[in-house]
Parts: sequence; structure tokens; C-alpha cells
Amino acid sequence: MTSASTKTGLLQGIAAYLIWGLLPLYFQLLREVPAAQVVGHRVLWSVLLLIGLVVTLGRVAAIRAAANRRTLLLLGVSALLISINWIVYVWAVANAHVLEASLGYFINPLVNVALGAAVLRERVRPVQMAAVGLAAAGVLAMATGGGALWISLTLALSFGSYGLIRKVVAIDALGGLTIETLLLAPFAAAVLAWSWTNGAAAWGESWATDVLLAVAGVITAVPLLLFASAARRLRYATLGLLQYLAPSLVFLQAVFLFGEPLRTVHLVTFGLIWAGCAVYAWDSVRAAREEGAGKAAT
Repeated sequence: MTSASTKTGLLQGIAAYLIWGLLPLYFQLLREVPAAQVVGHRVLWSVLLLIGLVVTLGRVAAIRAAANRRTLLLLGVSALLISINWIVYVWAVANAHVLEASLGYFINPLVNVALGAAVLRERVRPVQMAAVGLAAAGVLAMATGGGALWISLTLALSFGSYGLIRKVVAIDALGGLTIETLLLAPFAAAVLAWSWTNGAAAWGESWATDVLLAVAGVITAVPLLLFASAARRLRYATLGLLQYLAPSLVFLQAVFLFGEPLRTVHLVTFGLIWAGCAVYAWDSVRAAREEGAGKAAT
């Protein structure tokens, strides 16, 4: 892999995680809009954007060929998981639970390790198990300390399970995301139609809100496509370290911009989670260096 390709992948990865990390600022502007409506607009505007990309890139035939029964079934499950993730995340930001949301995405890499071992039978190094154990201790601290643990666990488990399915399903990022949003589109349209007939629709209330809702398609699809491209260009260890950028930004916004109280239970929980993340990151870098040294010696 060339240095130019690696540099491009690094820039793409940073851009993807910056967008994800700054999403609370966007959702704060839509805090008066019900979470289900925000997600409905994310889905429908994403469909329009992705169909445009698929047609422009001439990918229609390839995606149709890949969409067999097993693929559609798996993507149906992944679509359900990502919609749950989106709804909980939007609700958390609108209801002053951004700290719990950031915690969920700090836990997520360690959930991936646990799912890989339990489902894919991947070999887990002892240091990785120690990192997962520290994260579990942090979860236990939150559970006994009265924090909104369900938010963090729902976000971590839903996105971790989503990533697991997308890892095993036989379709690329653009095709998978397009099919997922198409599967969700009827439900999204039903939610928005119901809100419209009941006089509760946010669309049409103001031009500013309409623009923000229309942008939802871009902020949904673009970082996912950037991430998929970066994943092909970067080493796994590098990508693994980049993933902490987004929850770190979310954490800083929660404390310094949104004024959420940082209670003792948060300090204990985040301390344990950060320790687990540090151990995991150190082990990933060490393993990558050993692998590189081994290849150089052969």
C-alpha cells in the first residue's frame, strides 16, 4: 500500500470521525423535533442521496446481483439495529444525556472484541481481555451509581452488532447502506406521514428546520462512505485508534458546551473505560509493530 493511499485513508478516517464527533451540535439544533421524525428524515434523504450515487457510479446491476435472500435478511437486521442506534442517540442528545452517549461509543470498540470472540470465534489476546474487563467494571460502576446505563449499552451493543453483521454480509459499503435505507424507507415514510396527519410534523414549521432536516441525508451517508474507504486503505490498528476521536469530541461537548454535570459515577466509569481503551490501543499498536517486524524478517 502506497504512502499516498495511506495518507488519503488517514484523511478520510479523520473526516468521518470528526463528522460523527460533531453530530451533537447538529442534533442540538433539532432538539425540539421528535427523535423518530429526525431519524425518518435521515432515512428518506439518505435514500435520495444514495440512489443518486448508485446511478451515477453505475452500480445498480452490481447491487441487484448481490441482493440475494441471505443478504437481504442480514441487511434487514442491520437496518433495524442502526435505526435503534440513531433513535436512541438523537433522543439522548435532545434530553441532556450526551455524556452517556459518548460513553456508549467509548465502550463500542471493546464490545467489538467481545463479539468477535463470542460469535466469530476470533482469538482474543490476554491484554484485550483485560481491556474488556476494565470496560465491564466501568459498566458495573454506572449500573450501581444510578447513571442512565441503558443509553450507553444500547448504543454500544446496537452499533457493535451492526458492525458484526456488516462484516459478514457479502456486499460492499455503498450497496449495503443503500439497501438498508431502502428497507427502512417505508417505515420512515409512515412515521412522517403519521406526524403530518396528526399535526405534529416538524417539516414546514420553518425554513431553517427544513434545511437542517434535509441535510440529515448528507451527514448520515457521507461519514459512512468515508469510513468504508478509509478502512480499505489503513491498517486495522490505525483505524482502531481513530475511532476514539468521535466519543472524545462528544464528551468535550457534553461537559463544556452543553453543561451536563460530571458526577462521581461518571468520573469512575469514564476512568475505567478510558483505562480499558488505553490498554486496548497500546495492545493494538504493539501487535501491529510485531506483525510488521515479522513481515520484514521474512
